[in-house]
Amino acid sequence: MSHYLIDMPARVALFPVLVAQALQVRRRALKLPEAAGPRQGAAGSGPDLRLLVLGDSSAAGVGARHQDEALAGQLVARLSAHHRVTWRLEARTGATTRAALDRVARLEDARFDVAVVALGVNDVTRAVPLPVWMRQQRRLIHLLTDRFGVRRICLSGLPPMGEFPLLPHPLRWVLGRQATRFDRALSGLAADHPQVNLSSMVFDLDVSHMAEDGFHPGPEVYAAWAKILADQIIAP
Repeated sequence: MSHYLIDMPARVALFPVLVAQALQVRRRALKLPEAAGPRQGAAGSGPDLRLLVLGDSSAAGVGARHQDEALAGQLVARLSAHHRVTWRLEARTGATTRAALDRVARLEDARFDVAVVALGVNDVTRAVPLPVWMRQQRRLIHLLTDRFGVRRICLSGLPPMGEFPLLPHPLRWVLGRQATRFDRALSGLAADHPQVNLSSMVFDLDVSHMAEDGFHPGPEVYAAWAKILADQIIAP
């Protein structure tokens, strides 16, 4: 029996509590800005590498003061030691996979070699059904490869939401279980597409390395995340 079937009765029984807690979290959550700084540029020398970073608030660098400390900046810094990196960041706080699909579809025609995708947390918090989310992820993969010529897609896994300090129990438990389901489904999706890699979001870091809102990554987490991605991208 799947974990979904096991905890579904509990989720139904707890629904009024979960709604109340979610509203409370939304009211009390510290609203951090997206990281300041440029969202496109070029750096380094060597073989050309055209990079697209796409996603939600984590891709936008919430929890870091500047893009240099955020995911895109730290990833470009690592890649530029090996490549001439032309990069672009397309990310927005609150973005779901559906919103990201719409954003990418509106981009002018361009070519990218690698796309880094960080999506899923907002789909979990907004209760997007897993089958719907998977269809959207597949559409995104096809859009990136067919229209933008992306040869490698690095999908970031779901973070361990069951450990987020901002979330109270039982909301933390429920969202953590759903994030785990999403992450497992994403792993299966990556296995079905040879051009797709899955980057784990489980780091050897504790909650003190998260942003002050207790929900977003801090610079140390972004650094660990960027290293994982850079190692995947540079690897033959």
